Amino acid sequence: MLDRVLREIRGRRRFVVTSHARPDGDGIGSALACGQILRHMGKEADVVMHDGVPRIYQSLPFADRVIRSEGVPHNDAVIVLECDSIKRTLLKGLEGCFLISIDHHVSGRNFAHVNWIDSSAMATAELVYRMARLAGVPVDADIATCLYTALMTDTGSFMFEGTNEHTFAIARELALAGADPAHCARNIYFGHSTAKLRLLGAALTNLHREGSLAWIWVTQEQMERFGAREEDCEGLVNYALSIGDVQVAVFFRELSDRRWRVSLRSKGEVNVSAVAEHFGGGGHKCASGCSLEGPLSVAVASVVERLRTEKATVNAT
Repeated sequence: MLDRVLREIRGRRRFVVTSHARPDGDGIGSALACGQILRHMGKEADVVMHDGVPRIYQSLPFADRVIRSEGVPHNDAVIVLECDSIKRTLLKGLEGCFLISIDHHVSGRNFAHVNWIDSSAMATAELVYRMARLAGVPVDADIATCLYTALMTDTGSFMFEGTNEHTFAIARELALAGADPAHCARNIYFGHSTAKLRLLGAALTNLHREGSLAWIWVTQEQMERFGAREEDCEGLVNYALSIGDVQVAVFFRELSDRRWRVSLRSKGEVNVSAVAEHFGGGGHKCASGCSLEGPLSVAVASVVERLRTEKATVNAT
């Protein structure tokens, strides 16, 4: 399928590269690297994101070239990274475009004209790296920095289940190409805002436990009171997961329309992607998400009950 992707790229001139709304490290890092790889191939490439670049990723190479928009500019093709549908981008105008999907999620779907989905990869960055290598594009320090950041964040700093010698081999190659691991990690893990820490305090105050399951939440009122942004919620769920005997953690974030966005994390015992998919979401075995209607008590009860079912299935096997 990679051969097909490169054939389609070589036969076109102007590209848009995008990923899902509220992009994470893999979405941003892979898109920035992909855009630059296309430019090395002699193509015109715009990286377009509905929500722009989150603060902690704004120091990445090429981040200042990202177009924040609700629609896509004129193009010959759009490369959509780690999405299971065009809806997840929140961009208008994709329906009439030639689409190339590159994704590594087990919940990936064949929505594009060309679909390269490889769930054996730990991050979409792995696939973008393979694309560069096969295309003969030199991976310089800037591209390597974007891809290393993407790989690091999507593996939970190389802690998620599935991380193996292949993952570290790619990380090594990217470091040899010029990515500075310490610098990449410092920008991500030591670049928090004051609002995020206040939000974390509120979330941990709401910590609930049921055996090896823990969940926390923040309300829209708390978001507004602390002056927090959407990106300040990223990673809060990991603090609940860091409890020694917790196997699964859930973070509920109230949206402005009173729905709840749900982030699920697992240490590997429970497949949280199956739970997320049940509610129309998706992701990885150890990191997934979905959205539910409120009120909070109903959303929590629904997710917790589904997690009980998934855990019982695991115990039965």
